[in-house]
Amino acid sequence: MKFEDIYQFFEDPPPVYLNKELAVCYVLSVLIRHDSYGTELIHAIEKDYPNYRLSDTVLYSALKFLENQAAIMGYWKKVEGRGRPRRMYRLRPDWQMKARELAELWQRYMVGQQKGGQQPMAQPPAHMQAQARSTAAGGVQYAGS
Repeated sequence: MKFEDIYQFFEDPPPVYLNKELAVCYVLSVLIRHDSYGTELIHAIEKDYPNYRLSDTVLYSALKFLENQAAIMGYWKKVEGRGRPRRMYRLRPDWQMKARELAELWQRYMVGQQKGGQQPMAQPPAHMQAQARSTAAGGVQYAGS
């Protein structure tokens, strides 16, 4: 390594890969607006946030988590000119409010990153804080804590 390499790193930093917590919030921020599919989500983050990437492993882990929580549902859609159907994801109507809360965490995180500073850790909504206090013996933790 040379000092020039260090300067080069800061001039052209490598992309940042999202973790599962950020991926969940990002996916919800997209699904609030429209149904989507895995490859589209991966390409959209690269287009909308050029310094960020989403690995397929983390993405599909986040999608599976959201399906298990009954936040989203998957369905197959036949696409003209494509041999096999595409697996699409849709936000469940009863999850609109919670999805908006989590999408807001994503937006605040990205604003903080673009400003170059760290934002204070977002506090979970009041109803989740109460739930965490009531189940504290069970070791409930929020992302980043």
